[in-house]
Amino acid sequence: MNDTLLRSWWVAALRGVIAILFGAVTLYWPQLTLLVLVSLFAGFAIFSGVVSVAGAIKNHTHDDHWWLFLIIGLVGIGAGAIAIIHPAITAVVLTMLIGANALVTGILDIVAAIRLRREIRGEWLLVLSGMAAVVFGILVFLYPVSGIVAIIGLVSAYAFITGILLIAAAFRLRALSKSTRRERRTTPDRRLSVRQAHP
Repeated sequence: MNDTLLRSWWVAALRGVIAILFGAVTLYWPQLTLLVLVSLFAGFAIFSGVVSVAGAIKNHTHDDHWWLFLIIGLVGIGAGAIAIIHPAITAVVLTMLIGANALVTGILDIVAAIRLRREIRGEWLLVLSGMAAVVFGILVFLYPVSGIVAIIGLVSAYAFITGILLIAAAFRLRALSKSTRRERRTTPDRRLSVRQAHP
């Protein structure tokens, strides 16, 4: 699991960038209609899902837990596909769909971080990102909203928070990946020098 996360730090980074862009567009487009919001969410979910699937497929030969990231991607693609197939859905249904997507992906992010906790410091960033998504999903199901303005504000806040945390986690994973590669390169040299010193 740690190898997959370290090799795929760019997946978290791209997911974070996509989330922030999605949040920015929904926040700074005051005349946003429900149909446009559906289209934006579909694009956000599908692109984010494709990034996760690509990372999973790229690393499936290196780790047995690559399927976890595949599921994260498929969930996003599925949610985006539903929004495209049913563009005339109501505001409440759209909100529930966004909430369900956030809830599932948030839980999977937390599971990935828990599996990583013994390997690195800084996994809490991924945990916080997952928790933010889970809290957002729960709030959506507990208090479904029907007003387009309320939806935009809620979705924008969720996208910004999770996006920033994902990017922060990605930079932490990238730094760890570099240090791990350096350690692997120097370890054989050290062993060789020890053997030469003690024939």
